[in-house]
Order: sequence, then C-alpha cells, then structure tokens
Amino acid sequence: MRNLIKLSFLLVFFITWNEPMYAQNSRNSKKTVIVKKSNQRVPSKTVIYKKPTRKVVAVRTLSNKTIVKHKGISYYYSNNRFYTYSGGSYIVIAPKIGFRIKTLPVGYIKIKHPNRDYFWFNGVFYNNVDDGFEVVEPEIGTVIYELPDEYERVEVDGNTYYEFDNVLYEKIQIDGARAYEVTGFIEQ
Repeated sequence: MRNLIKLSFLLVFFITWNEPMYAQNSRNSKKTVIVKKSNQRVPSKTVIYKKPTRKVVAVRTLSNKTIVKHKGISYYYSNNRFYTYSGGSYIVIAPKIGFRIKTLPVGYIKIKHPNRDYFWFNGVFYNNVDDGFEVVEPEIGTVIYELPDEYERVEVDGNTYYEFDNVLYEKIQIDGARAYEVTGFIEQ
C-alpha cells in the first residue's frame, strides 16, 4: 500500500513538473507599450477637458515687443512668449504651423528624433529652415521631459492625456524619469 501511495505521489509530481509553471511577480512585471507611428487625429468633439474653463494669460502692456505677421495675424513677441492683441489686452498664444522666426527663443531645447531633430520651447516645435526656424507639427513618438505651463488634462476614449496647442501627450517613464510622448493631435 505504501508503494502505491509513493508511486501515485511520484506520478503526480512528474506530471505537474512537466507542465509549464506561470507566476506573476509584481515587482518585475513590465508594461508593454505599443506606439502607433501613424498620425492619430482626434475630432475635437470627442475630447473632454478636465477643467470646464481654460486659463487665459493676458497682460495690458508689453515691454520691448516685436511684431511678426503671419497669414494676416499679428503676433507680438515679448519676454520669450507670443501674444495676440484682443479687447485691450495681450493674450498668450502659440504660433501656428508654418510661422517663421529668425532666431529661437532663449532657453530652447534640442530634441533628437530618429527622423529629424526639433527645437522645442514652451510647447512649440521648430525646425531649421534656410533663413531661420519654422513652427512644425511634431511626429508621433517625439518625447519631451516637461510640459508647457498652459497645458490641459483631457480625456479621449476613457484615457487621460495632456494637451497643448492641439497636440496630445501621454505620460511615460524613461529610465525612471517622467516624460511625455506625442501620441496624437486634436482636429478643429
């Protein structure tokens, strides 16, 4: 009888030993992130802003302003920011794609991307052109380490993103540091 029990035990042991074993270790588990390389365009109607009103930065006067015109819009450049004039105040705005400047704002950051390098300052991406720098749309997968002050938290299809100037960013980790990856764009 003892031999039968031992034999049964050994048989069960060998059967389970040959089966693959799976265990989850929460400390070492890694999240697989699939990055879509195609442009992800999101209709503005599907974007839910976390705050019902947008914070508008406005000032009554500008010191040492430079006026730059682009497609019929006057941009006022002062203190490393672009403004538009409305209702007796200057309101902070981001320049539109195609806008050109001769020199980059003080404090810009060079961002390396596999397809091209960008110059980034306060949420605006620039590309080097013949006679200066042009505002461009970043490629999906471009990573920055700091969001501009005027960013907004939004929700798209139940996922939380960060938005600035119609560019959607997702918070990620790179070598233990917080970063933000361009994941899409809001179409107006």
